[in-house]
Amino acid sequence: MPTVRILRQAAEEAEAAAGWYEQERENLGQDFFQAIEAGIQLIEDDLVPLVSMPGHAGSLGAKRLILRRFPYDIVVVERLGEVIVIAFAHHARKPGYWRNRIAE
Repeated sequence: MPTVRILRQAAEEAEAAAGWYEQERENLGQDFFQAIEAGIQLIEDDLVPLVSMPGHAGSLGAKRLILRRFPYDIVVVERLGEVIVIAFAHHARKPGYWRNRIAE
């Protein structure tokens, strides 16, 4: 069972997105956090295969778990028995904006 660590920038993205969803509809921000927590649990329990990111990011080892209810990917890299969440990336945001985080 891998250890999951979340980068500060990724945590800040999740908080901002949850805030936006909460403004749209009461409790939707909480639903977003629950979706993220469920996704991270799947990663920790190694229950689903992670999909390689397309292009250059994939060649650098970036993988993703696509959330079902929300248009977000949990973007990770695997390093020495640890899975590092480098982004909670919205599907409509500039692709690969998080690539510089891969080395962190």
